[in-house]
Amino acid sequence: MIIYNVTTNIEASVHEKWVLWMKETHIPDVLGTGKFTNAKMCKVLVEEDMGGATYSVQYAVTDRNTLNAYYAEDADRLQGEVTKHFPNKFVSFRTELEIISEQ
Repeated sequence: MIIYNVTTNIEASVHEKWVLWMKETHIPDVLGTGKFTNAKMCKVLVEEDMGGATYSVQYAVTDRNTLNAYYAEDADRLQGEVTKHFPNKFVSFRTELEIISEQ
């Protein structure tokens, strides 16, 4: 199992609108690709010097091939939607995490 993690710092001026859009539109759209088994949206509790609020969205995917298919078939379009709705209002970075064990 792999976690595709997207960490985003969102400006305060659009924070509430972004959270709602993520929960109601973007995360369901990503899950709608059929490539992820579930998603968790978490607020990062450390305050950033840059201001705004920071969130981590963690999408679970069964294997590398499925994640690569997401990158090839869906990622550009879905990431573009965030930019279209919130231009110059956020900074994101992505990481991949391999689950070693769950207890």
